[in-house]
Amino acid sequence: MKKWLRRIRGAIGMGLTWALAWFGAGMVLLLVVGFGAADVPFPLGFGLLGFFAGVAFSAVLVLAEGRRRFDQMSLPRFAAWGGLGGLVLSGIFVPVAGLGADVLLVLGPVFALAGAACAAGSLALARMAEDRELPDAGIDVSEIGLTEEEERELLGDGG
Repeated sequence: MKKWLRRIRGAIGMGLTWALAWFGAGMVLLLVVGFGAADVPFPLGFGLLGFFAGVAFSAVLVLAEGRRRFDQMSLPRFAAWGGLGGLVLSGIFVPVAGLGADVLLVLGPVFALAGAACAAGSLALARMAEDRELPDAGIDVSEIGLTEEEERELLGDGG
């Protein structure tokens, strides 16, 4: 049960991260076309779509990659799964919104490209966060400031 809760929490976190990126894209579009161009303000609409795209990507990633860690995945492969998540989202969004198949031909590639870009950015951010958490390979354990108990636990009883 805890595994599924962690996955759901991760999917929501990914959705929120992507929502923020898509919100930013909506802000740019809003500044370009003006405030009265759409019924729903672009940043809000894009943010909502970004959330769903992030959740869809998380689902695709869980199904495709299973238990692989971020450091075991290549950036192009991760971006490809993000593109597939964007295509899945466009395939769901277009019929639900009552749009025609011609709109799918436009939105499909756009959502796929946005999904691939967000996936690549997500992996880059995750790798940067992992790098900050790990100490340098050549650092002396005494420089880290561990207690004796932590040092024994880290190095074993012989340390």
